[in-house]
Amino acid sequence: MADPRIIDVELDERTILWRSADIEQERRIAIFDLIEGNHFAPQKVHADGYAGPYRLALSVEEGRLALAIRREDGAPLETHILAMGRFRRPIRDYFAICDSYFQAIRQSTPQQIETVDMARRAIHNEAAELLKERLEGKIEIDFDTARRLFTLICVLHIKG
Repeated sequence: MADPRIIDVELDERTILWRSADIEQERRIAIFDLIEGNHFAPQKVHADGYAGPYRLALSVEEGRLALAIRREDGAPLETHILAMGRFRRPIRDYFAICDSYFQAIRQSTPQQIETVDMARRAIHNEAAELLKERLEGKIEIDFDTARRLFTLICVLHIKG
């Protein structure tokens, strides 16, 4: 019986050089929300018919994103490698707008915060669509799963 969802997410801590309390909170929320509700269906058919649930490990290797997918028991299934070139700008833009958002929360009016948050969501949504597009034919994901995965990809790219 198919159970196309992620039940565990692991980030390669060697990749993450530094993260602020705000970013750590974003990471925790993204993982919690991802585990609570996601659609994640690798398109490769396995000989034994295994179709989830999955454990996912994310890492960056030589500038590429690696998505290592394992069975519920931890046995390896498959790994997908994505070139990160098309994600560089969305990641950079997302970091910049997040900085503005976190500053706005501390010192701006509710209206100013809402404006920055709308811009942040727009960048996040565009990046989620890009991720869905890049995974097409490899892994089927829904929009909310793509958004949360993009947040985690950003965490992997923090350089301090």
